Amino acid sequence: MSEGSGSESGGSGGTVVSSRFETSDDEVASRLRLAVGRLNRRIRIDGSESLPPLQLSTLVTVEQHGPLRLSELARREGVTAPTMSRVLSALDDQGMVERAADPGDARGVLISISADGLDRLREVRSQRTALVARRLDRLDAAQRAALEAALPAIEALIVADED
Repeated sequence: MSEGSGSESGGSGGTVVSSRFETSDDEVASRLRLAVGRLNRRIRIDGSESLPPLQLSTLVTVEQHGPLRLSELARREGVTAPTMSRVLSALDDQGMVERAADPGDARGVLISISADGLDRLREVRSQRTALVARRLDRLDAAQRAALEAALPAIEALIVADED
């Protein structure tokens, strides 16, 4: 919580003490999980993307870490190789990925994102950002400031899990 908000971090077991209520770490984790999950779901529902979530996630992974082999993509996405093969076939049919021989293994293929794939990601990101911006417009100044102040902590939660 921010300084001057009437809240302070207690030294016992991660409980936040406030003049209004006490919130345990489990309660904060649960509320954050629900809020982030519901916001993400709302963005997906309100968006008009034609890409299923796994195809979109795969494109992002290839953009950030590619070129990658199918097995590495499957591992990073938490799916089986046959599932990833179907996802890549669909992306390939739409021209969003490119396949090239792996110079380190003649039997292997490396997947990279194509110019069309990059264009589609830009489009999806732009649409989703606009959706969130419209939701931010509903907040008052204090809520927006609180959310902005919380962003570094939320971003730190994400970074810790990516590695």
